[in-house]
Amino acid sequence: MILAIVSDTHMNLYNVKKVLKDIEKADVLIHLGDNVEDAVYMSQYFRGRTIYVAGNCDYGIKAKSEVIEELGGIKFLIAHGHKYGVKGGLENLKSKALKEGIQVVLYGHTHISSLKFDDGIWFINPGSLSCGRDGAESYVLLSLENTRITPELIIV
Repeated sequence: MILAIVSDTHMNLYNVKKVLKDIEKADVLIHLGDNVEDAVYMSQYFRGRTIYVAGNCDYGIKAKSEVIEELGGIKFLIAHGHKYGVKGGLENLKSKALKEGIQVVLYGHTHISSLKFDDGIWFINPGSLSCGRDGAESYVLLSLENTRITPELIIV
């Protein structure tokens, strides 16, 4: 199973359309908030399942701020990250993940891509598709094969 993970698209339709072409073989598209409208747009052209959560810039949107989901036998916490204070560190996310038995935490908000493995948990931030604060726009392709989790950061 292949997951395509994007965040913080902020209505950059040029990059959204480019990524849609790149992720045709993915099974699931996950949008981590800050412009859920982009997630809805992407879901119209993506052949697989789309999961999205609301970010701090998604005003008046009827979407959950976080979701716990099992995909390919792996338990995920999917959140934008602003409610966990991710700009100050991952301690709050880690605490939630340990409490809930989460194996993979997907978060955004910082606009900085990150792939970290800590205490048996993957913490994955795909960065931003609109304005990466680490010098590039990016997303993540995550391969799930049995219990093997392989994240790959893709620069747009």
